[in-house]
Amino acid sequence: MVNALHVVARFFDQRVGWNRIGIAISVTVIAVAAMVLYHSLRDISIKEVMLAIKARSARDVILAALFVALSYCTLTFYDLFALRTIGRKQVPYRIAALAGFTSYSVGHNVGASVFTAAAVRYRVYSVWGLTAIDVAKICFIAGLTFWLGNATVLGLGIAYDPSAASAIDQLPSGVNRIIAGVILGLLAAYVIWVWREPRQIGRRNWKVTLPGGPLTLLQILIGIVDLGFCTLGMYVLMPTEPHIPFISMGVIFVTATLLGFASTSPGGLGVFDAAMFVGFWEFEKDSLLAGLLLFRLFYYIVPFALALGILGIREFLLDVHVLHPPGTPSPAAGEFVRAECEPSPRVFSSGHGDPRAHGLPGRKRDAG
Repeated sequence: MVNALHVVARFFDQRVGWNRIGIAISVTVIAVAAMVLYHSLRDISIKEVMLAIKARSARDVILAALFVALSYCTLTFYDLFALRTIGRKQVPYRIAALAGFTSYSVGHNVGASVFTAAAVRYRVYSVWGLTAIDVAKICFIAGLTFWLGNATVLGLGIAYDPSAASAIDQLPSGVNRIIAGVILGLLAAYVIWVWREPRQIGRRNWKVTLPGGPLTLLQILIGIVDLGFCTLGMYVLMPTEPHIPFISMGVIFVTATLLGFASTSPGGLGVFDAAMFVGFWEFEKDSLLAGLLLFRLFYYIVPFALALGILGIREFLLDVHVLHPPGTPSPAAGEFVRAECEPSPRVFSSGHGDPRAHGLPGRKRDAG
């Protein structure tokens, strides 16, 4: 059986190419989502949607914003956990929080988050002496935390209410319960596998030691808390009628989120929304769309704007620090950047932060 799988994998790798398969899947998902959205939205009145948005209570809007903020706070621990896992303990939490928040905010909105989030992380962590390989390891561990959390939430949620998944995948509840059992079984097998002894993956310079059993449980907990806050943010923005249990709503929401992620479209635009319309077919469309628009505002647009502002200010402060080396007068803001830059004396030797690497004239340090 294993040999047969290797043969199939080799065939796709050599004759078709995994990149082409990924692109084909993304295009298919987006095309289906576009058709679903067209049929779902063609009869919706913009005026009715605006009225539905205005009808939302201030309490629900504030709670949604709070839950989203707590979700992003939890996302920062993805990076902190990854840094400690690869042994980069010299990087403080504030830098992990900066990298985590900005990378996810940009990755969520630009799309192709595997690459865009990695680029943002590298820009932040390179100042602290981390290499591209280090950043790749961080991305891998953070991604592992994401998938372990999602798999746990989906497995437990579908096992509890398999009919919720049926609203999207159109499979019988019994089949979905079997799928949930398989997901949870694989999770348990993975935890046992890493618990028994240290496990490494990769080769040569790219080797990652996977978190052990207790740390893997911590990974899963971080992912569950993140998804819990994110789901609560959407839950309070849902129409009040008909009532839907939180767990059932969570199964549909997480499934829609993963479909949006699989499409690689910016913010899962179109795909996430179409899956939500399919899963919550019993709700009034204008009211559901109002909730989705508010959720997008809080989870995508606002964090993206904040991330761009933070990154822009940081780049400015870094440039100020480069043009005012230690020993020369610098603006007060330079003290903040110095605290961020000094722990890694290798930065200048690697070219990052060196004014000559950016085409800027270097300045000699005054003697004494």
